Amino acid sequence: MDGLLRDALWLLALLAAPVLLAGLLTAFGISVFQAATRILEPTLSFVPKLIVMLLVLAVLGSWMGGQLVEFARSMLTEFPGLIE
Repeated sequence: MDGLLRDALWLLALLAAPVLLAGLLTAFGISVFQAATRILEPTLSFVPKLIVMLLVLAVLGSWMGGQLVEFARSMLTEFPGLIE
């Protein structure tokens, strides 16, 4: 049962990391730009982060879905052994 929880948490981190890292790097770049130009527009930080995160989801979405389906398939096939 510990292996199942570890695998589920690892999959969660693996699937969330690309989107979160893209958002983090975009936010960092925009904050440096805002600090350099002294532009304090809130939508300047929100809209590009949203666009970049959606692009990452569009590019890696099929891979993320495949990983999730493979995990679900392995859980369903190993389920009888898990309840013993």
